[in-house]
Amino acid sequence: MKYFYFLLLILAFGLYVTACNHAAAPVSISNTPVSGNEFPPTKPVEDMSWTKFDAVTNIDGGINKLKDLQGKAVILDFWATYCPPCIEEIPHLKSLQAKYGKENLEIIGLHVGGDDDRPKVPAFAEKLKIDYPLATPENELSSFIFGRETAIPQTAVFDRQGKLVEKFVGFGPQIKDRMDAAVEKAVNSK
Repeated sequence: MKYFYFLLLILAFGLYVTACNHAAAPVSISNTPVSGNEFPPTKPVEDMSWTKFDAVTNIDGGINKLKDLQGKAVILDFWATYCPPCIEEIPHLKSLQAKYGKENLEIIGLHVGGDDDRPKVPAFAEKLKIDYPLATPENELSSFIFGRETAIPQTAVFDRQGKLVEKFVGFGPQIKDRMDAAVEKAVNSK
């Protein structure tokens, strides 16, 4: 009987670390053809935006859009400090950035942990040595990527023309392999 409960505990933990449930910030979860929602977005994905913030000072900076990064492959990573798979994914994202270079691949870490989590970001970014831009997504971008699925991390890979190559929910060995293939395809797109 103890063995059964031990296996049950292992299974529950495995499901927990694959994806954190319910990101705090995404509101209006709708309008996403990616996830099969029945309503189209109100503007093209390339016009959806995020507001950069300085990880040290936590002060908001400029607004960017996917179309600002045309010519590069782009990873939009939706994460929070309290999410174990998000933490596990960050070193892998950094290794992809090192492999392909900033001239070919732009990674944007989109914080969706909510107002309570935002003050923790500077220490978190310093501890994990996050060297790619951090930002807060506009609600429409979150809705487009998340659809009806609110688990985090969610990671969207776009090619050099701004077209979605693949979206991932959670992080683990199988997702890592699929993500590597999607990023290679995105970087090698013309």
